[in-house]
Amino acid sequence: MIQTTIGQNERRDRRGVNLLGYTALAGILVALYAVFFYAPREAMMGEVQRIFYFHVPSAYIAFLAFAVVFVSSVQYLRTRDAGWDARAHASAEIGVVFCTIALVTGSIWAKPIWGAWWTWDPRLTTTLVLWLIYVSYLMLRRALDEPERRARFAAVVGIIGFVDVPLVFMSIRWWRTIHPVVFNADSIDVDGQMMVALVVSLAAFTILYLYLLKLRVGLERLQIRVEALQRARW
Repeated sequence: MIQTTIGQNERRDRRGVNLLGYTALAGILVALYAVFFYAPREAMMGEVQRIFYFHVPSAYIAFLAFAVVFVSSVQYLRTRDAGWDARAHASAEIGVVFCTIALVTGSIWAKPIWGAWWTWDPRLTTTLVLWLIYVSYLMLRRALDEPERRARFAAVVGIIGFVDVPLVFMSIRWWRTIHPVVFNADSIDVDGQMMVALVVSLAAFTILYLYLLKLRVGLERLQIRVEALQRARW
């Protein structure tokens, strides 16, 4: 009876993941249409401005992913539930991928606009620091074999590392910077069709993140089971 219930739950979870995957694919296709065919060509920057529709959502997903790492790490230290550690690990991996995309697309945009692939602008520097923190988080997890010790140390790094997220967000407001400000305190510096394309891209990237998170958490739970069986054997 218990095995039947577990099997039904797993099939239901698999259907949910598949549905999210199809939704994410549809969202990405709609976003690509909005970016390349619906949004107009920007008058000053030209076609290179279209990178903006990938750069901003990637940065947003990185912040969201690291926020999930923070919450999951706090919950793990509070409950010692391995499920929270699995969520933190999965979200950190996804966050690093999207943070990498944000850094790369930002550099591609910067070369024709600023004349350089990279400048030590406060926004860029704090984002690079954020990337390094969570790469270190993943390296720490790889270096420790004992599951509880690994989860505990990683949770501490995940919590401390999140401090940099508000620094990245506020850097263009606290320090002199050449980085463009899209979302001002009083207004949003995006008009009409461009705003529609941005919102569609943000929605599509969010659904993609949720799909990847559920997929990766499922794999992480399987890994936890394998490790438990290996420990029981020994």
